[in-house]
Amino acid sequence: MDESRFDRGMKKLLEVDGEGGERVMQSLKDIAPDLATFIVEFAFGDIYSRKGLSLRERELITTSSLLTAGGCEPQLEVHINGALNVGISPEELVEAFLQCIPYTGFPRVLNAIFLAKKVFARRGLHIQATSERGISCAEPEVHRNAPVNGETPICSAP
Repeated sequence: MDESRFDRGMKKLLEVDGEGGERVMQSLKDIAPDLATFIVEFAFGDIYSRKGLSLRERELITTSSLLTAGGCEPQLEVHINGALNVGISPEELVEAFLQCIPYTGFPRVLNAIFLAKKVFARRGLHIQATSERGISCAEPEVHRNAPVNGETPICSAP
């Protein structure tokens, strides 16, 4: 007998989101249990279980879509964890988020970056921040720019 959509979806949900996905499903039980079922069956049982893309590709698309939609920070947090769970590195996530700037703008990308930073810290992950433009934010005492309104600039070019 074929595996049910729900069973297939729960396996995929746990594979991607682990405890975070399970917490979301549990939080819906007392208010919208059908919504939990729809998420499991449709999103994970039908869409995430398709063969056309890897889980890594699906999570890059999902995190970028949630970033672009804006106002989805709780879901984005779950999927940042999911992206890490399926092998996407913190550096790849940051780069994918930077790719969204021209299409969605700085505020949404900033929100996603700060959320990712929180998730990385909670998981004990450290990212080696680099700049392709030669800009350093790591050592504020070496800034060449003069203070503005008595404040040291956050970053400056060498």
